[in-house]
Amino acid sequence: MPYQCGLDAAVDVIDGKWKVLILWALHERPRRFGATRRELPGISEKVLAQQLREMEADLIVHREVYEDTAVPRVEYSLTELGRELHDALGPLGAWGNRRIRMLQELEESSLAG
Repeated sequence: MPYQCGLDAAVDVIDGKWKVLILWALHERPRRFGATRRELPGISEKVLAQQLREMEADLIVHREVYEDTAVPRVEYSLTELGRELHDALGPLGAWGNRRIRMLQELEESSLAG
């Protein structure tokens, strides 16, 4: 797919409501599917599975299957590219936090006045 610029290519990978939140959930350590779902209230199993597959295809998430246990388990983790994307989104998250504080201050001042 041809992209117009680097932002276009980046947004293509994180498009949608859940992918940025999945990045956030996986940034500290690998997680199993159920643990990832618990980190993201409101996401359905179907959507989480679909998003993880897409992120794996985009080389953002690594899926590791451990079959040496009685019940095979699967863990998801960020790839190096995924960690770089998470770090790149840091300034955007900081901007969002400033916006949240600003909106809270506006709401408080309108309630007081």
